[in-house]
Amino acid sequence: MKKSIIKIAGFILLTTLAVSCAVKAEPASMEPVLKLTGAASASWSEDDLKALPVIVAEYTNKDGETTICTGVAFAELFKATSVGDFTSLILVAADGYTVEVTSDELSGCPTCIVTFQEKGGLNSVMPDFSGKLQVRDLVEIQVN
Repeated sequence: MKKSIIKIAGFILLTTLAVSCAVKAEPASMEPVLKLTGAASASWSEDDLKALPVIVAEYTNKDGETTICTGVAFAELFKATSVGDFTSLILVAADGYTVEVTSDELSGCPTCIVTFQEKGGLNSVMPDFSGKLQVRDLVEIQVN
């Protein structure tokens, strides 16, 4: 009888610990999905980005297919941080791919945005720019 009580108490204790660990875990949407580094620093979770104002942009790929995208303008991201004057940005993908865009190019593009992928992750959408600037799985923006 005493062994049964000890086993039950042990089971309850382990279950309580497992549940308390699960409750303390931070939801995935609160984890940073995009970092700003370099001359300024910030990070955003998916919820943070979704809380910012969004705009619509049309992007036509090399095959002539036009897609309507909704996302947060780069200018809006910079407005939410301490980014002032900069010479260029390096866009960094999760797989290590990088591409540079100049301040002049970006300032002439009010519809350059960061969009959400359907299955998670972010993309840069830069209408009227080379396909190289359309970064899939964007995770970092380096400010120079």
